Amino acid sequence: MNDELPTMNHQLSTMNKLLTHIPAWLKSKYVIAITVFAVVLLFLDKNDFISQLSRTKQLKELQESKEYYTNSINAEQKELNNLRANNGTLEKYAREKYLMKRDNEDLFLIPDNQPKENN
Repeated sequence: MNDELPTMNHQLSTMNKLLTHIPAWLKSKYVIAITVFAVVLLFLDKNDFISQLSRTKQLKELQESKEYYTNSINAEQKELNNLRANNGTLEKYAREKYLMKRDNEDLFLIPDNQPKENN
C-alpha cells in the first residue's frame, strides 16, 4: 500500500499541472454542460446533423420527382382531353402510336426530326 501512494501523488500532481494550463472559463460547469449537450445533439442523437442533411437531400429529390410526375400527368390529361374532343385526333393518335390502318391502305411514318450524322 505504501508503494501505491507515491505513484498516486505523482499522478495527482501531473493532473494539477495540466489543469492549471486550462483557462478558467473552460472549466466552468456551464461551458462543459453546453458542450456536452451540443455534441449529443450534433452527433449522437437519432436526428443528428448528418441525418438532417441526408433527409434534406432526399426531400429535394422527392420534390423534383413530384414536379416531374405532376407535369407528366398534366400533359397526359391534355392529350386525353384532346382525344375525347375530336375523332380526327383520335384516328391520328391510333395511326401514329399503335400503327393502326384501314384494310385497303398502307401506313408510312416519317419522323419530324431527322437524326444528324456526325462525320
